[in-house]
Amino acid sequence: MKLITSVPEMQRSAEALRREGRRLGVVPTMGFLHKGHLSLIRIAAQHSDVVIVTAYVNPAQFGPNEDFSKYPRDPGRDRSLAEEGGAAILFTPETSEMYPPGYLTHVEVDTITSLLEGKARPGHFRGVTTVVAKLFAITKPHVAVFGQKDAQQAAVVKKMARDLNFDLEIIVGPTVREPDGLAMSSRNVYLSAEQRAESTVLYRSLQLAEGLIAKGGRDCPAILAEMQKLFKLHPSASVEYISIADSVTLEELKTLTPGAAVLVSMAVRIGGVRLIDNVVVQVPLSS
Repeated sequence: MKLITSVPEMQRSAEALRREGRRLGVVPTMGFLHKGHLSLIRIAAQHSDVVIVTAYVNPAQFGPNEDFSKYPRDPGRDRSLAEEGGAAILFTPETSEMYPPGYLTHVEVDTITSLLEGKARPGHFRGVTTVVAKLFAITKPHVAVFGQKDAQQAAVVKKMARDLNFDLEIIVGPTVREPDGLAMSSRNVYLSAEQRAESTVLYRSLQLAEGLIAKGGRDCPAILAEMQKLFKLHPSASVEYISIADSVTLEELKTLTPGAAVLVSMAVRIGGVRLIDNVVVQVPLSS
């Protein structure tokens, strides 16, 4: 596996591979790789000849009081895992190259970025879409793979790619979970043993919603109220938001339409650790 840290070198390498007729896949990450990332690399390998993994903690998507400075980093581990997963190139740029002095350009997607995570973290998605657009321009992929755990991010990136006519395919890989259901995340390392045990309430609440919908539940406030009851049994859990929304527009719903696909998503703090999770649920045509 080749390690590249320079933007011009990455562009030259990508262009050379494209001239050879190679199909390029990219998996954008913020590093501190885990099995969830490896699953995305494997998906990219199924749809491309050369997999590029990017590992860059993007300051533009962190708010002033968020965890940019302490976000977990382990470049050596990232290199080992990316190679183990089958990546041909690991791209790890410095911020001075991604945002050089005098940088003034940003990419924004309207409307769907003002909901859910966008509402809770103002400015977050402007940072995401800006860095992803730059990574597309640098790595020149034919296909890019993102994870379902960050469902809104995937939706926003897909919208950006369509609206700006990026000539590439976006694939969303399924969420990879621990045996007890916790969605794999780099931030899970923040959890104490006690918090880790409590964190399973996120997935259990999503399973509760799935069960209620499968049994004919159609009233969204009623389903959300049942989920809240479960969280109240866990004093360390502080719900930032829980939502049942259209899986495409992300507009929150009051009632469910038979046959519709809905996104049940949440952000919850376990102690001081902020976790997100979601499932897409297909509403049955009949109860």
